[in-house]
Amino acid sequence: MAAATSLVAFASAAAPAHSLLNTRRPNRAMAMATAMARRVHQSQSQSQPEGALYCRRDVALLGVAGLISLAEAAPAKASLEEDYSKETKEVINQVKSTIDMEKSNPNTSAAVAALRETSNNWVAKYRREKQLAGKPSFSNMYSVLNAISGHYISFGPTSPIPAKRKARILEEMDVAEKALSKGR
Repeated sequence: MAAATSLVAFASAAAPAHSLLNTRRPNRAMAMATAMARRVHQSQSQSQPEGALYCRRDVALLGVAGLISLAEAAPAKASLEEDYSKETKEVINQVKSTIDMEKSNPNTSAAVAALRETSNNWVAKYRREKQLAGKPSFSNMYSVLNAISGHYISFGPTSPIPAKRKARILEEMDVAEKALSKGR
């Protein structure tokens, strides 16, 4: 009984934390560790009311978890590739319909203006995407759009594309379509 009383008396004493490390007696070290654990447990239970379910740390953790769950997820790479494929096919169709227009067609200027806007948007959207910029379909389409834009800027929207340039443009678009169908 005397040993138990001395342990309780020891536990209530304010022993510094570093005294655990400086003791040479293992029983004393164990008693000090037990006493310190009891003191910590008592101080935690006194700071938390009896009916409280959560301490401040738990509430903060729940708040952070709630904020993380509300954050938007990053768009998947698959949707970027799907958008790229769909939009590239649309640009190819628009290029084909525009370069096949006759010089006398009154809608040629409007079609060229729409093609320039579409091509500028396409290039601006996909040029900085590293996973797409290295694809053969991208490089071929970029070359096609560059050739068409250069022609219409230099010669005007109603000027027909020369046969040799038109053949090269159509050939590069065919290569781009084949690469696109293979996912490249």
